[in-house]
Amino acid sequence: MNRQPMTLLLSEADVKQVFEKNKGVALNIVEKALEMRTADKVILPDKSSQIFDEKIQKRINCMPGSLIGDNVSGVKWVAVFPENPKSGYENVTGTIILSELEHGHTISVMDASYLTGLRTAAVGATAVKYLSNESSEIIGFIGAGNEAMNHLDMICIARQSIKTCKVSSRSDTSVNRFIEIEKAKHPDIEFIACGNNYEKAITGADIIVTATSTQADLLKANWIKKGALYVHVGGWEDEYAVPQLADKIICDEWECIKHRSQTISRMYKEGLLKDADIYANLGDIISGRVRGRENKEEFIYFCSVGLAFIDVAFANYAYMKCRENGTGFEFQF
Repeated sequence: MNRQPMTLLLSEADVKQVFEKNKGVALNIVEKALEMRTADKVILPDKSSQIFDEKIQKRINCMPGSLIGDNVSGVKWVAVFPENPKSGYENVTGTIILSELEHGHTISVMDASYLTGLRTAAVGATAVKYLSNESSEIIGFIGAGNEAMNHLDMICIARQSIKTCKVSSRSDTSVNRFIEIEKAKHPDIEFIACGNNYEKAITGADIIVTATSTQADLLKANWIKKGALYVHVGGWEDEYAVPQLADKIICDEWECIKHRSQTISRMYKEGLLKDADIYANLGDIISGRVRGRENKEEFIYFCSVGLAFIDVAFANYAYMKCRENGTGFEFQF
């Protein structure tokens, strides 16, 4: 019997070094993965969620996906424990297992925490690239944690016209930390600390991002200007009037969102939103099947739930680069 090939074990540091010097490649990975999805070269089984606390959405998700075009399959085991930061732990952690599709061998096991944050922000930034006004200058945040910072970094790649960043959060400490860290990365941007005044952070913003662990209707419709793009990151972060205000609701994939816990998922379950109210999936716009923004006055609502095949695309890219660079630890099961 032939010996099993080696499997590459990758730490967060191994994965991080692949992307830190070239974060822009993340946008290319998202676009390619979504194009493969529209070309029917992806298998995406249902995500399995074990929810341990309905109120705060404390959960562990099992997310499989395959990229037939890239000859790779994977699964992400990800824990989302929103109250972890209170104890000094990350609120999202996970592991990805990759297998090649010729013999089914496990080619890599890697940390998924960094990749999850990067993928989430890269999807949001891809939406900004295709759906925001090209002249967008002001971005407003509700939430000032790591995911918010990831989004700013990626959005500044997608939309280099950003001049002002307004930041709000429950904690002044997190707002100040956000500004201290991000100002060093983006010295040409004016940062405005808004404390817990969410209205101040959102009023006048061309791009709105809510990136919180709070399950509440924080974002109000009457704060939103015409022509804005709203990037919805978490589960329930906005009042129902926000999607009702939108000229277009666009998703990473509506069929995956509709049975989850996002704002528009809740509305769907309550009969306040129908399938026909969803304009398109982002992949349809990237592939040119559907037009995205059609005028400067449209308010566009973008919602993502996180798609496993995009995680697999990121993991496969990291695996190949680490193989090239001789990074990681090889072992046999």
